[in-house]
Amino acid sequence: MSATLVVAASAASVFAVLADPAAHRAIDGTGWVREAVDPAPLTEAGQIFRMAMYHPGHPDGDYRTVNKVRVCDPPRALAWLTGRELDDGRFEFGGWLWRYDLVPLGPAGTEVTLTYDWSAVPRFVRERGIRFPPFGPDHLTDSLHHLARLATGHPGTPS
Repeated sequence: MSATLVVAASAASVFAVLADPAAHRAIDGTGWVREAVDPAPLTEAGQIFRMAMYHPGHPDGDYRTVNKVRVCDPPRALAWLTGRELDDGRFEFGGWLWRYDLVPLGPAGTEVTLTYDWSAVPRFVRERGIRFPPFGPDHLTDSLHHLARLATGHPGTPS
């Protein structure tokens, strides 16, 4: 599932917002993302960052995700796998990927495509009762509009 929006900001400005885990709460269209547990900027593939989350349908309500950067190609692409940290400290990734592709349209314009890919989610994860996708396509569009407000310096109130 994907959505595309032209943002009135440079690709470098858009990428800087995406690479800041502290901005992810403001970008998110679901309200599930809380704060960055690991607030360091995303700078390389393989980097791990954790996010505090909340979902009323989650067994604990409040939980954490572990994310592993798969693609970091400033200012053109950023992608990460989402999963969880096991009790023994190992990571288990569920098979879903968030990816942002940026196409510069000049010094003050960027076409941004957000893709949510759950095609690699294994059967055992789906059998836990998690529905894929867990939201509609409007979530991606909302997230892109939130990103645009942040990248243009007009955060305002997300709608």
